[in-house]
Amino acid sequence: MAASVGPVEVALVAVAEATAGGAASVAGGAGCWVWEVGSGAVVGGYRGGSFAARGLALLGGEYLLGAQLGKAWLGAWELQRKDQLQQKIICPGLVSCLTAAPNGLYILAGIAESIYLWEVSSGNLLAILNRHYQDISCLTFTDDSSHFLSGAKDCLVIVWSLCSVLQAEHGQSPEPRHVWSRHSLPITDLCCGVGGPMARAATASLDQTAKLWEISSGDLLLSVVFDVAIMSVTLDLCEYFMFCGGMDGSIFQVDLCSWPAQRERGFRTERENGKTFQGHRNQVTCLSVSTDGSLLLSGSHDETARLWDVQSKQCLRTVNYKGPVTNAFITLAPANMLNPDSKPSVPLPKFSRHLYNVDSMERSANEGLTVCLGLYQKGSGETYLEKAERLYSQMCLTREKNLMGDQEQLKLQVAELEEEVGTLRKINKSLFDFSSRIITKPGKQ
Repeated sequence: MAASVGPVEVALVAVAEATAGGAASVAGGAGCWVWEVGSGAVVGGYRGGSFAARGLALLGGEYLLGAQLGKAWLGAWELQRKDQLQQKIICPGLVSCLTAAPNGLYILAGIAESIYLWEVSSGNLLAILNRHYQDISCLTFTDDSSHFLSGAKDCLVIVWSLCSVLQAEHGQSPEPRHVWSRHSLPITDLCCGVGGPMARAATASLDQTAKLWEISSGDLLLSVVFDVAIMSVTLDLCEYFMFCGGMDGSIFQVDLCSWPAQRERGFRTERENGKTFQGHRNQVTCLSVSTDGSLLLSGSHDETARLWDVQSKQCLRTVNYKGPVTNAFITLAPANMLNPDSKPSVPLPKFSRHLYNVDSMERSANEGLTVCLGLYQKGSGETYLEKAERLYSQMCLTREKNLMGDQEQLKLQVAELEEEVGTLRKINKSLFDFSSRIITKPGKQ
């Protein structure tokens, strides 16, 4: 009997176009490259484009999305098809950062100082959030997809409830759950731990600090000051350590379980023996920890990605590229990535560049019933109840004129209006009953 194959961890490394000549021995130029973490064997690559920092995301285990540096579109690749040219998702402006919800239902993109939220199944643009004052630099979801965080050059980190964003009425800006303003220079990276709305989040900034927050309360739990600006941050799965990548190429390991606990502390390299990874020659742009917490992946503008042993701080593998590494993370390989015969369950829709509105419903009316959960539609289309009330008013007015005009003609108009009002009331009742069955169906939340 054949031995069962366990989950395979792979490293996804995105590379931007080089401004000068690359290293002598390279794995590839601009694109996204995939290799097994354990063996170092190359799985394949996704060619095309130059990836922006914080601009790489896996969508539902079926697609790879990449924000293109200096371009107003996203690249999309089917995971099982290697060395393919990407599909293009046209966006309203230059995309500075990107993330996808872990449940595969939503995509977030930072465009200038605005956050754009798309629904994957339909391609509808559900919301445009304008709470930041300068360009968005990083976005991330909580592991349960219930909340997301945004960081920007305005030094703010904002925590958003996805439910609140979807239910916000047109013309009203949803209120964030928290606005963190304790950084004094632009935000460079964000990371969420495990636990959904109860998780902890780490933030990094050019102000030479990395901070740890509690999402539920919004409290600042820890602030660590370094000698250099911090460009990247990540947490291991058990949250024993916070890893911070510096502008000078150093990687710092901060112990989150040290005692006594201090809310503010300084990290001095000369005092923190055995807590620094040395090897990169330029800023560390991205960090990721393996599932078991034993390995650390780093990417740098020195055109290398390195795999480190966390306990010994030794570099186990160095992979050279032809351009600066802008994104790198470790993940369990989705089944579609390793099976060349698999196909995405559904194709990517055409993504809208305009807020979803009632016209979209009318165009799809012949395709079946659409139930809209949330009040995010743009515009103020007339509801069935409002239309029924308007027609009923017209009917009453007609009855009044009936006493003064042509009796037979007015009676006919009244009968037609009464019939239309009755039809609209039946439609409204059917929609109400249908929605009630969905909401109260056992096993649904």
